[in-house]
Amino acid sequence: MKLSLGFSPCPNDTFIFDALVNKKIDIKGFEFDVKLEDVQTLNEWALRQKLDITKISYGVLPLVTHHYVLLESGGALGKGVGPLLIAKTKMNIDELYDKLVAIPGENTTAHMLFSLAFPDVKNKVFKIFNEIEAAVLNEEVDAGVIIHENRFTYQDKGLHKLVDLGDYWETKTQLPIPLGGIIAKRSLDQKIVIEIDNLIQQSVEYAFRHNYEQLSDYVKLHAQEMSERVMRQHIDLYVNNFSVALGEDGRKAVEKLLQVFEQVNPANKAGLQEA
Repeated sequence: MKLSLGFSPCPNDTFIFDALVNKKIDIKGFEFDVKLEDVQTLNEWALRQKLDITKISYGVLPLVTHHYVLLESGGALGKGVGPLLIAKTKMNIDELYDKLVAIPGENTTAHMLFSLAFPDVKNKVFKIFNEIEAAVLNEEVDAGVIIHENRFTYQDKGLHKLVDLGDYWETKTQLPIPLGGIIAKRSLDQKIVIEIDNLIQQSVEYAFRHNYEQLSDYVKLHAQEMSERVMRQHIDLYVNNFSVALGEDGRKAVEKLLQVFEQVNPANKAGLQEA
């Protein structure tokens, strides 16, 4: 059976899916048509139900639950992993309310966490995550929310952290931060969805056993010229026990995020449903 599968070229995703897509584990006769795209594109595709299985930002989960089910494995949750609000010059956060802020996509966890911390800031522009540092440096925007590898490089470029949005979430909820999850179409047979979930778990476990000490060529190939140090930082930050399985704390964190979504978007309601 052939299934379309989407995830990002970032080291955390290629680390997780390497064994699955490159058949380093027994994939039980499945074939995968792999699409590597940035998370905002994947979010938009999920809204259009384009792929059978896909990585999404948890920020878009409430909008796709009618057509997709959340998988247990392959996602990114954790503590100390949240988006950062940065600026070219230091400023008091009280000044932020009349500033232009760049956000990495509208239907992203980063946007939801920013909205939770700064509900009154309305002057926003949505960009692909790897364009935001440059937009701040070039003064196209006054501040920006950064994710992924930019967390490790912004200081090298002379940018300043204003707020750690992850710290804000953790202080407020006492839960890990739900960043990205894996979803599968509800139209797929439930037994197939469970099999795929199990295969993703095996792929993560394989990566920890075989690819951690020496990163695979697949991870390096798609890492956008990152240094190996940054690749490892990226994997260490975003791949953990929650990537193997959400577990009780992970599910609580996702439920809390869905509640925040309803607060920010009262016209929309969604509940967590899993395979």
